[in-house]
Amino acid sequence: MKSIIVANWKMNPATMREGKRLLAATKKAADGAKHANVIVAPPSIFLRELRATYKGKKISFAAQNAHAEKSGAYTGEISFAQVKDACVSYVIIGHAERRAMGESNDDTRKKVAAALAIDMVPILCVGEASRSGSGEHFNFVKEQLRAGLADVLPQKLSKIIVAYEPVWAIGAVKPMSPRDMHEMAIFIRKAVVDLKGELGMAIKILYGGSIDEKTAPSMLRDGDVIGLLVGRASEDAAKFSALLQAIEQTA
Repeated sequence: MKSIIVANWKMNPATMREGKRLLAATKKAADGAKHANVIVAPPSIFLRELRATYKGKKISFAAQNAHAEKSGAYTGEISFAQVKDACVSYVIIGHAERRAMGESNDDTRKKVAAALAIDMVPILCVGEASRSGSGEHFNFVKEQLRAGLADVLPQKLSKIIVAYEPVWAIGAVKPMSPRDMHEMAIFIRKAVVDLKGELGMAIKILYGGSIDEKTAPSMLRDGDVIGLLVGRASEDAAKFSALLQAIEQTA
């Protein structure tokens, strides 16, 4: 099975010209990655043009966010229908940075349902900001899953991607270990099964903490995940290429 590698450019780069250069470099790297499917999530203002100029089959595109309502007086927002009209297939929902700006669990519920209703693939992000020895983070993640998947029928679970983001591990001196991610992946599947039944085993899980070419292979091999949500490394053409090459060498 090919790994799913989501390249979240966040609010980068500054210009469309730079965006096209980054996409061209990403395309070159993706074309050489036989064991990875790459999904690029550029800033929304670049999304339609980059998608229109891309010629190939190795890269899909994602929006970094969308509004749950179909239309209306929501200045500055974009709808799922507008995203889909740009020939985009995926949307990131509930990213830690969006949650830090006020996005709630109920917002993620509405957005996941809106994505599925228009036949788009939601990438639902979950994860705790900190950990203690008490294991409270498990309840925190389960509540994010419960809310985000509340309106999802069991037979739709196979269309959803869950990205686990350990916020505490981002930029940390010691990254999250594949063993710890394996434990969390087991917990996520169990939580979804408890919520939705045995079809919850079909849920796809990505790791979304700090990741680079040094840590990606072991996380994919031992972390019980089918892919990665890559932030900082995806904004640098050389680093992203090195990450994909590392995955190829250990596939």
